[in-house]
Amino acid sequence: MFALASGIAGCPPRDQLIEADLQSGRERAVPQCRVIGHSVEGRPIECEIFGEGPDVILIMASIHGDEPVGTPLLDQLSAHLRHRPDLLVGRRIILVPVANPDGYAKYLRHNVRDVDLNRNFPAGNYLDSGRHGESPLSEPESQAIYRVLHEHLPKRIVSIHQPRKLPPCIDYDGPADGLAREMASHTDLPVIKLGSRPGSLGAYAGDTMNTPIITLEIPRSREDRDSFTLWRRYGRMIIAAIEYAGGN
Repeated sequence: MFALASGIAGCPPRDQLIEADLQSGRERAVPQCRVIGHSVEGRPIECEIFGEGPDVILIMASIHGDEPVGTPLLDQLSAHLRHRPDLLVGRRIILVPVANPDGYAKYLRHNVRDVDLNRNFPAGNYLDSGRHGESPLSEPESQAIYRVLHEHLPKRIVSIHQPRKLPPCIDYDGPADGLAREMASHTDLPVIKLGSRPGSLGAYAGDTMNTPIITLEIPRSREDRDSFTLWRRYGRMIIAAIEYAGGN
């Protein structure tokens, strides 16, 4: 089981980062560290915001707490962005490393009220079901993601998952075919259009908001906890999503 990360994907206080930059003599990007909400049990839902440009990219992980592979990947991405301020020119990159902190801490797919947070968004295909929540956005965790979506209006979204039954792949919703294929050119994961799940973030962002969204289904392996191995395997694909400027 993974331990819940303290801070924002390893984000130290801003003054410590600035001091480290001064000592190294190298230019580094310093993110804004924000709490965007709290879980049912009161754990903070945290994010890092790199850059201030108009090309906004949201990358998030662990909305299903038993699919934690994206969290160490975002740890590595955060470290990479600190040393690559050139990637931030004209961009704003928002990282949410643990979207379901209670589920992540307890290794549960759902939140502690047994609601699947990835079925709790106000998409047109939302289904009224106990595990989908009493209503769309009934859960504080999905409310936090919803606020980020509407505050920042990302141009593209990547949500990292780790399937048990679905095939490992690059799934997408909305006008994201070109983005999916560009990402696939940097990995062995195939592009497979699985179809929007009821009330999912993919259905809401892709179909309701018409925002390109990738649901990245990374296979389970013994290297799940090894952030360096994960970054070597998938980091270039994540960078491709950030740099993407093509059509769909």
